[in-house]
Amino acid sequence: MREAVIVDVLRTPIGKGKPGGALSGWHPVDLLAEVLSGMVDRTGIDPGVVDDVIAGCVSQSGQQSFNVARNAVLGAGFPEHVPATSIDRQCGSSQQAVHFAAQGVQSGAYDVAIACGVEVMSRVPMFSSAQGEDSFGTKVAARYADRGGLVNQGISAEMIAARWGFSREDLDAFAVESHQRAARATEDGLFEAEVLGVEVDRGEGRTGEVMTADEGIRAGSRVEALAGLKPAFHSDELAARYPDINWVVTAAGASQISDGASAVLVVERERAEALGLTQRAAIRHVAVVGDDPIMMLTGVIPATQKVLDRAGMSIDDIDAFEVNEAFAPVVLAWQAETGADLDRVNVNGGAIANGHPLGASGGKLMATLVNVLEQTGGRYGLQTMCEGGGMANATIIERLG
Repeated sequence: MREAVIVDVLRTPIGKGKPGGALSGWHPVDLLAEVLSGMVDRTGIDPGVVDDVIAGCVSQSGQQSFNVARNAVLGAGFPEHVPATSIDRQCGSSQQAVHFAAQGVQSGAYDVAIACGVEVMSRVPMFSSAQGEDSFGTKVAARYADRGGLVNQGISAEMIAARWGFSREDLDAFAVESHQRAARATEDGLFEAEVLGVEVDRGEGRTGEVMTADEGIRAGSRVEALAGLKPAFHSDELAARYPDINWVVTAAGASQISDGASAVLVVERERAEALGLTQRAAIRHVAVVGDDPIMMLTGVIPATQKVLDRAGMSIDDIDAFEVNEAFAPVVLAWQAETGADLDRVNVNGGAIANGHPLGASGGKLMATLVNVLEQTGGRYGLQTMCEGGGMANATIIERLG
């Protein structure tokens, strides 16, 4: 059977997704091209042997429109015969790109593929692709009308907190731990193997300064300091509409709007050996699920169970987890249902601390997961991400070597 192996993982440092952020001046095509070029430089692979490049990107409008993947491939100097496509599975887009790359390799459609992703939210804001229009239509609205209709992810996070009984203190403590773990990992150099340094551009041109660390980490974050933050999604109208919500989610317990890009080089195992490429991990099992689009963010729970069932494994067989910190209640509810040891979950912090550049986040988490397994000597890693519309991906990898 053909095996899909990960040869290398690479990401940019993550910039704050706002005007003046360290990467806010980068065109998304250029930022993704930078990572693709960096992957070639690090591995020495001939880009001409790449069968396809699959890029996750959520807001495919403006500077991220017209197939950002193909434009980045050309911008990176790859031969013109190398194709590329852009996909959208919301926050899990580049994790889905990894799945498609692995499935292509396993089926024989590809020998070499790059799964990648980009989102420069400073320049292409979230929801911009909707152009102010209704994205759901009358049939979806009618289907969920008796439950009050679809809601935004912030309300979904509040619903999760209420259902599982998480307090404001629970969420603040989780957020602080994420920042502290990310700060320690940065200080200890644990991100160095996955991060490609890029020049700072705050919108007025390249400064010559090379950015090598995630911009949003707050090493001094403390629970006491978060107590004064107001609930991020509360309004009198919504409070009347949802009387069971306790309004405990603040900006501190939510992922950061961010800029960044990531890439994962996936190669058929024998082909990797023939090319003299290092094999860092094998993609063993993948799964994707649909779930309740109103709770929306709980798909990580059934996705985890599905991929474990496919693998014939239990939660205790996994040595390291990366569960996207879209909101603190998401990871806490996932842990409550799976029984996973939080000491093995997001050990270097997560999106609450170092950001969530939507289309790039799946590749970013995979980069961290591969490196965590190598740093700790763990064998199996599991990555899962909740996604807009009530979906989730899950991936199990095995460290090689």
